[in-house]
Amino acid sequence: MKKHGLTKVTIQHLRKMKADGNKIAMLTAYDATFARLVDQAGIDIILVGDSAGMVVQGGGNTLPVTMEEMIYHVRSVVRGAERAQVVGDMPFMSYQVSVEDGLRNAGRLVKEGGAEAVKLEGGAYYAELASRLVQIGIPVMGHIGLTPQSLHQMGGFKVQGRGEAAAKKIVDDAVALEQAGCYSIVLEGIPRELAREITSKVSCPTIGIGAGVDCDGQVLVVYDLLGMNEEFRPKFVKRYENLAVRIRTAIEQYVTEVRNAQFPDEDHSFSKDAPTPANATPYGSLAQGQAAGGGGPERDPDATGAACIPIPLRPIKK
Repeated sequence: MKKHGLTKVTIQHLRKMKADGNKIAMLTAYDATFARLVDQAGIDIILVGDSAGMVVQGGGNTLPVTMEEMIYHVRSVVRGAERAQVVGDMPFMSYQVSVEDGLRNAGRLVKEGGAEAVKLEGGAYYAELASRLVQIGIPVMGHIGLTPQSLHQMGGFKVQGRGEAAAKKIVDDAVALEQAGCYSIVLEGIPRELAREITSKVSCPTIGIGAGVDCDGQVLVVYDLLGMNEEFRPKFVKRYENLAVRIRTAIEQYVTEVRNAQFPDEDHSFSKDAPTPANATPYGSLAQGQAAGGGGPERDPDATGAACIPIPLRPIKK
């Protein structure tokens, strides 16, 4: 399957990656701009996580996130992604009441949001739902170990599976989800040794977060990887950037230049004497944007000095 010349990541592609011993890279995204950037960087899977309730909405956990909010975020990410598989998280109480609720809401993520798969938290108890979803053509990613929607039952965000009985339950959950047809399973907040055992036991890829290097792939929240929250420093997160400082510095410079009347300067201002093509807009040449296949304007440096460039986005087919 190809989109715009790129080979789309599918569940078959991910299974082959495990079989060939190639690691899977997965990140979260919640909007089209971040989706475009992580997709261009070579990410295999973009998870539109209910973690949006924390990193985007500022909440203390994921429980308040609604189906409507998840559909909105999934739809935005789908518009920005080209190659990566887009997985939509099933939010709290969208599937816990009944299998029928789960089928209906998973269908909404696919039909209204454009998700290519859905992710369910929970183990063997949700195997029936996972199996039913697979039967109607919706790929399912499982999620076991530390499941954030169950934080109150777990007593907080704590490592799971350290005792023998607890470890056995997580292994049994993984096997049940695999047998139900899950094409991959997220292993969160469990000992590395347990993750290694599960990864060798199941044929579907495992994606770890706080589960060690032996999983078939890894996932992080993109804001954590980029260091956008200086106060959040869990053991399992490696910061590859410190964007909090860089973003603040850039905005402080903007504030200074505005207050000192340094911005906008001549390079970023229009003049009545400057030649302007008839088809130009404040954001560039409309003709060039359409010719590029983006369906929207692109910047034309000869036409304007506009610094704000709308990003041509791929529309969702309805």
